[in-house]
Amino acid sequence: MLKTLVTALICLCATQAVAQESGAISSRDSVSMAKLIKDGYEIKSSSWTGSKLFVFLQKDNSAYACEFANVTNTRCGSIN
Repeated sequence: MLKTLVTALICLCATQAVAQESGAISSRDSVSMAKLIKDGYEIKSSSWTGSKLFVFLQKDNSAYACEFANVTNTRCGSIN
């Protein structure tokens, strides 16, 4: 009985940890490329992959990657 209870508690804790981690990832704010450039980030590189363009920006020790699917559908996120 005790072994079953301990196993159930371990599973419950692991489930909560995964849920908290996914919540943290999904709540991460996206920032626009215009704001990054305004804040002093510089374009360091760009790359075409199929139908999308990726632009990499850097400022000091902070870096962002921006994905362009089309002119109106873009998103940027921290990569460090």
